[in-house]
Parts: sequence; C-alpha cells; structure tokens
Amino acid sequence: MTDSDLYIGLISGTSIDGVDCALVQFDSDQPTLLASHFCPASDALRQRVLQLCSEMNIDLRLYGQLDVELGRIFAAGVMQLLKQAGVSATSIKAIGSHGQTVWHQPTGEFPFTLQLADPNTIAHLTGITTVADFRRRDMAAGGQGAPLAPLLHRNCFASCHEDRVVVNIGGISNITVLEKNGQCVAFDTGPGNVLMDYWIDKNLNKKFDNNGDWARTGVANETLLATLLQEPYLSLAPPKSTGRELFNGHWLETRLKQCQHDVAAVDVQATLLKFTVATIVTDIRKLVVANQVSICGGGAHNLSLMQALQIALPESEVTTTAAMGIEPDWVEAIAFAWMAKQTLAGHSIDISAFTGATAATILGGIYQA
Repeated sequence: MTDSDLYIGLISGTSIDGVDCALVQFDSDQPTLLASHFCPASDALRQRVLQLCSEMNIDLRLYGQLDVELGRIFAAGVMQLLKQAGVSATSIKAIGSHGQTVWHQPTGEFPFTLQLADPNTIAHLTGITTVADFRRRDMAAGGQGAPLAPLLHRNCFASCHEDRVVVNIGGISNITVLEKNGQCVAFDTGPGNVLMDYWIDKNLNKKFDNNGDWARTGVANETLLATLLQEPYLSLAPPKSTGRELFNGHWLETRLKQCQHDVAAVDVQATLLKFTVATIVTDIRKLVVANQVSICGGGAHNLSLMQALQIALPESEVTTTAAMGIEPDWVEAIAFAWMAKQTLAGHSIDISAFTGATAATILGGIYQA
C-alpha cells in the first residue's frame, strides 16, 4: 500500500444525524473501505443546523460559527478514524469533504448551494490536504449541483450484462439508472426519510422509525397519499434535485390540512413510508425494468421500507449495495473520497447525465495542508 492509495471521505447528510468518515484505498478507481467511523451530532448542534435550513432570515454569526464548529467536528472525526485504523495522517493523500448542506437552490437566475464545515479548518487541524465545495463547481458549469454520488455508482456498479438501479435513501432519495448499454441517468426522486423522521420526532420524540416498526402498525391513508403525490416537483423532468427547502415539516403540515379530515398519527407515518416508496418506484418504472435494485443510505436499514420496495418491484431483486461490495452506510462517504482523488489528479468529469452540467469539469476546490 502506497501513500497515494489512501483517501478519506466525509459527509453529513440531509438527516443531520452526524458525520460519516470513511478511510478508502483505491486500486485504480476501485475503492476498498479500510475503516469507518461515525460521529453522532448532538441534539443542540442538530437544532442549530435545522435553524439555518428552515429560516429565510438567518443570523450571520450563527452561520459563520457553525461553519467553523462543523469544520472542527469533521476534523475530529478524521483523527478518530485514523486512530482506530492505526494510520498516520501523513499516509493520507487527501480528504474529500462534502460538508453539511444548509440550503440548496438549483434553479432561478442565481442558483446556489451552501455547505458548511470549513475546509480550511479541516486541513489545518488534520494536516491533510482537503478537497471540498464539490457542488458549487458543478453549478458553475450549469448543473444542479446534485446528485453527485451517482458518479461512484456509475464507476463501481454498472454492468454490461444487466440493467441496474441504485437508490440512495437518506433524508432525500435519489436514483441512478445504469443500463447495460452504458446509458445512465440520476436525479432526486423526492423525500426519503426526512418526512418520516420529522413525524416520528413530533409524535414519539424519536429521531427515526427504527426498522419502520411504527409505520408497520399503521394503515396508509389513500386520500392523504393522493394529496402528497400532487407535489409539482414529482412531475418535473430530470435533471432535478431537491432538499429540506421543499420537503420539510411545514410542507407536510400544509398537506395534512389540505386533506380536510383527521388521520391518526400512526397512519400518517404509514402513508409517508408509502409516499417514499411510490415516488421511487414511479421514477424507476418510467426509465427501466431493472434486474437489480440496490439500496444504500439510512433507508437500507428500514425493513418495512425495503419490504415495500420489493413488493412494488416484483420483477427486480431489491437488496443493498453490500451485494455489490460496498456497505450501504458508506457509499456516499466513499464517493467523496473518490471525487477528491479525481480532483487532485486534475480529471474533468462529465456529470451531465446526472446534474445537467453543460461541460465536463474538475469538481471541488483544493485546500493544501
């Protein structure tokens, strides 16, 4: 193993539950996960990040302070990962840090996206060159800035023998369609766990629905489901991307009022699970009949969700990305390690099929240690 083999990928996703840290070795462009570490977010930190995600009029002091605080937390995650793995910082070629998205607005006259976790802080505290700000470079090239993890999906999961779909179910869900003829497309389908997490937190004071156990005890309300499915975003053609700016507690509460009759809390949860499944399955069916549908992200642990996807896609084998060699919890972190490798090598990447970028571009900025 040489120094140039080793990279670290970091991401805190839409669920804002903590930082995924992955130590990755590359044989050419094929990754091997050597070690992983998860840094949980405190309740206080999560609430401050959610404050930025939900308010139009924000305190710039909060924005700046959180940027540095998250940078320190990301750096601490790196150092803990290295300690656990018994690897020195000098052995790492670079860190690829996604950061924490607090606002994503990919349309309009001045599209933009904001990720916190100051890469200057990460590079300084770890002593490791850090590559960050991947999404804004894609937007500068005319892209949506998301989804980006499908770059790794295309590189690692495509097959010339069968059509495959990779579904990342985090707070938001996105799909990557990998046809055996080499054609590919990816986009955000809509909510993943974000609405279910909001609803169980409001009603049971739990951060997530473990195994989908609560949803399983309810009955989906078809009137509410029909109301949710009227969301205009769902009928947009790709490229498209979304986030908490659209799918959030306020969005759900508004639809509940439109439903015009009371729905039991547990039945709302069951409906939200069915809503997530319906949006994913509808978009898959528009594009391909896949032999294999592989799930990654936190949704891979929701047994009720996985079972519902398999029932809705009887012609496909629904499994997790573990069947293709990468554990579902670490796909995104590995993806940003892979992107850092491409950036340091000066490789322009064609991401037009995923984000709509008009030109291949080098993603991210380099913060040398």
